[in-house]
Amino acid sequence: MDIKYKFPFALMIVSAALVGCSTNKLKKEEAKPNPLPKLAQTQTQALVPVFSQRVSSMPKADPLRLQLDNVNGVIFVPDPKGKVSAYRGKDRLWTTRVTKHRLTAGTVAGEGIVVVGTAKGELFALDQQTGEQKWKVQLSGAVLSPSLIYQGRVTTIANDGTVFAHDAATGQQVWTYKMPSIQFSLRGQPSPVMLDDRTVVAASANGYVYGIDVISGIPRFQRRVAVSEGRSDVQRLIDIDGDPVVSGQYLVTVSYQGQVTVTDLTNLSVVWNQDSSSNKRPAVYDNKVFISQSDGKLSAFDLGTGSKLWESDVLLNRQLSNPVMLGKDLVVGDLDGVIHLINPNSGQLIGRAKTRGEVSSLRVVDGHLYTSTAKGALTIWEVR
Repeated sequence: MDIKYKFPFALMIVSAALVGCSTNKLKKEEAKPNPLPKLAQTQTQALVPVFSQRVSSMPKADPLRLQLDNVNGVIFVPDPKGKVSAYRGKDRLWTTRVTKHRLTAGTVAGEGIVVVGTAKGELFALDQQTGEQKWKVQLSGAVLSPSLIYQGRVTTIANDGTVFAHDAATGQQVWTYKMPSIQFSLRGQPSPVMLDDRTVVAASANGYVYGIDVISGIPRFQRRVAVSEGRSDVQRLIDIDGDPVVSGQYLVTVSYQGQVTVTDLTNLSVVWNQDSSSNKRPAVYDNKVFISQSDGKLSAFDLGTGSKLWESDVLLNRQLSNPVMLGKDLVVGDLDGVIHLINPNSGQLIGRAKTRGEVSSLRVVDGHLYTSTAKGALTIWEVR
């Protein structure tokens, strides 16, 4: 029997802390988060919420990738308890009870549909205008990351490593691609990303990335981007749980207990890699790569050479979200719901805002910051 063990990320931190302790006197060691640091300078601009909805809280041990999405001014809001709603401003256009099971990924909207997934491997597509269910399919594993809607396909990675493509209009399965099964891994999954008009990139817990033709499902390439150096099963975990980032000719990936790696897509050669541990999507801006590491350090590397430009530990052990660029500011959230604005050239904190609950993910869409928290606060912010 092929058994795959998926561990919550918080459990992995505790397990790593216990490595080397006496088996007779095991004590739970928890690193204390740094106190909220003072700002390096007076905040000259503010993050102001322009849309906010409260939904059900998310289980802390489960890395849900619930997010808002926006198409033509209509905002699609998921609720972990199985509902999806659409808003235009403060006006609610519709609410649909999608499933009795828990939503774990979505929303993502495009080509007239809104897609969400569940812990039971169900994938639903709703009509953007009415909220009516257009189709439902059953996948081979839990859906823990948002799908990709592109080129008439809905591409989704199930938690067993199978990549599915369904026809966006009908839900008919077009192709599947099975990535290698991993016995031990973190409970999480990156979203598929588009490399070009015909190629989707999927990353795996085995430290590889795979390029797949989005229309036919034919594999185009595979490349190892992370290497394990541990002795135990836990120490050898090198999951890529953060979405890969395509920047020009480069593909940027970061792995847990592995490396941040930049791959040249023209010949699939590794340009550089540096030791770094993260299960969050990196950010790339102005020839720089930004990483929020598992221990709360923030690091910046030169995209072309891999030289470390700066590293900051002022947010150490504050369980940082993925970093994003909002205008010319680097932004990251933490366990207390604090959203930090950071100078991307120096790593200095220059501003902050507050939401409710641990910040689980950040996105920037059309110049606005989209945040989601473990306590169900889904918010859109703008800079003023």
